[in-house]
Amino acid sequence: MKIMVCYDGSGASRSALRVALKHAKAFNAKVYLVASMEKGTEDEHSAIKELETELSNAREKIEKDGVTCETHLLVRGMTPDEDLVSYAKEQGIDEIAIGIRKRSKVGKLIFGSTAQYLILNAPCPVITVR
Repeated sequence: MKIMVCYDGSGASRSALRVALKHAKAFNAKVYLVASMEKGTEDEHSAIKELETELSNAREKIEKDGVTCETHLLVRGMTPDEDLVSYAKEQGIDEIAIGIRKRSKVGKLIFGSTAQYLILNAPCPVITVR
């Protein structure tokens, strides 16, 4: 089984990772820790490095927990939502975990474009975690 965690280092994504780890242990699954950035211009260079460090640190913790893990930082020119769905299809992902943040009433209408897009377009079940 392959479990993809949409990860950006936020509290919400760390919560999604905790749930994914429980599932990975229960089903002897591999975790794919995936982040996506729309652009890779010079301006975003420091953000890319910071996210690479976040992914690396998270991978070390996951592997210490006895779970096999791969990390991927996608900078392929797509929006993060499209990129994450494409990656899930390419890799044959069986389950996606994504953290969501509490939103205002107006924000609830939108729900969070990445999470909403994943729920509607992913090729597999999507678990949302607060």
